[in-house]
Amino acid sequence: MQPFTTHLRVRHYEMDPLGHVNNAVYQHYLEQAAIEHLEHLGFTPDRYRELQGTFVMRRITIDYLRPAISGNTLAIKTWPEEMRGSRAIRRYEIRKQGESDLLVTAEALWVWVDAITMRPKAIPRPIFEVFGQLSQSVKE
Repeated sequence: MQPFTTHLRVRHYEMDPLGHVNNAVYQHYLEQAAIEHLEHLGFTPDRYRELQGTFVMRRITIDYLRPAISGNTLAIKTWPEEMRGSRAIRRYEIRKQGESDLLVTAEALWVWVDAITMRPKAIPRPIFEVFGQLSQSVKE
């Protein structure tokens, strides 16, 4: 499976006092990219209700390499690296649109949880059917 890329424009109110995107804002960008990727594959909120669960982020590691500023358009690339049981590891890269230098790299652990109990449970078969071939690393 190819990595998924979405584009987001940095807004002025996302800046820190130094004039850079606030570090905490990057997590919002990463979550949005994951949501858009799954929606692109047909996993909408309605589909989650049918599957009686959802993904929640359990852990994230973010490496901040270069700053972004208000007005930049960012290309956020994401791909699932591994899925097993209730857990999915997703990778991310953020660059300024049209540029090769990395601004951010990240790895997140997502867990599939029951919609009512919010307890982890096995990722449903329809999701594995889309991502099931991902037993190892995905590269461009």
